[in-house]
Amino acid sequence: MGAMTDQEIYTWPALTHALIKGRDLTSEEAWWAMQQIMRGDVDPVPLAGFLVALQAKGAVTHEVNALSSSMLEHSRIISAPSGAVDIVGTGGDGAHTVNISTMASLVIRGAGIPVAKHGNRAVSSKSGSADVLEALGVRLNLPVEGVQRVLDEAGISFCFAQVFHPSMKHGAVARAGLKLPTVFNVLGPITNPAGVRAHSVGVAFEEMAPVIAGVFADRGASAIVVRGRDGLDELSIAAETDVWEVRDGSVTSHVVAPEDYGLSRARIDALRGGDPSYNAQVARDLLAGTTGPVRDAVVLNAASGIVAAEGLKESSDASPAFAERMLRAVKRAEDSLDSGAAKAALERWINVSQSVETPAETLRS
Repeated sequence: MGAMTDQEIYTWPALTHALIKGRDLTSEEAWWAMQQIMRGDVDPVPLAGFLVALQAKGAVTHEVNALSSSMLEHSRIISAPSGAVDIVGTGGDGAHTVNISTMASLVIRGAGIPVAKHGNRAVSSKSGSADVLEALGVRLNLPVEGVQRVLDEAGISFCFAQVFHPSMKHGAVARAGLKLPTVFNVLGPITNPAGVRAHSVGVAFEEMAPVIAGVFADRGASAIVVRGRDGLDELSIAAETDVWEVRDGSVTSHVVAPEDYGLSRARIDALRGGDPSYNAQVARDLLAGTTGPVRDAVVLNAASGIVAAEGLKESSDASPAFAERMLRAVKRAEDSLDSGAAKAALERWINVSQSVETPAETLRS
């Protein structure tokens, strides 16, 4: 008799029942579950039951690590420069702010650090990262090889989730029917298809922040995972922010307040966004020199990405304290804006993306 297949070892009812009873899945079970999802081998009803049961139990680090690793096996992959960073949020904070991490990515690139941004269109807000970038003139309907070319030539690119993770479509019906947060809400930020090793990730779901930090620690990544105490999936300028710093396989906790870095506190309302056209104009104003709460928020979040990227070069034993590294990064972010380097990064990105000859089929929202 031949070896048993994974279908014969695990079943959806058995895994869902285990989760309902409060048992963590093994890494092998979680890996199998995602393989089935990515292959389209599970119907929406049992998948929805599994996702709800996992959400109710609370996903732990090894489960999320296995799910994301399994998901990446079905992804289209490009290659980022060794020092590249991604800055992204889980979404779901309900604050409807302007696209802070998208603007921060331009500032980081202006500071000389390659950026491979992973994102999608808006789900719960009026304007996702893809929406605002298109409104700014960046061409996103590119094939995978086009995204690689843009990254190589502009030093910044956008990995459109629906292009790089086509097998995710198999879980779409179950997720849409649930209308609830699931583990998929946190998989996007940890499945960057460009292989970046530095990350700044904002997490709206408080219990998931240390889990995501643990995943990055297991991978040997350099990461800054953040959650504002006001619920923002960003470093907040309206409240203190809890930070989980991942370096050399370990996680250290910090608390960040904007005034510690010469930035002013402001109400979240000052960051309120609108449709893609509105948010794009906010970005243009920022790059043109407008000061105020939006600039402070972008600078603070860009600094986290700069610190993450620097963590790839520095041993934790030999580097300054976190607050000192953040202060240094804030200055670099401010210089990126003040010198016009961030604006030039956007212009270069637009020009290179528009020059790619072979578009993919037009992507629809």
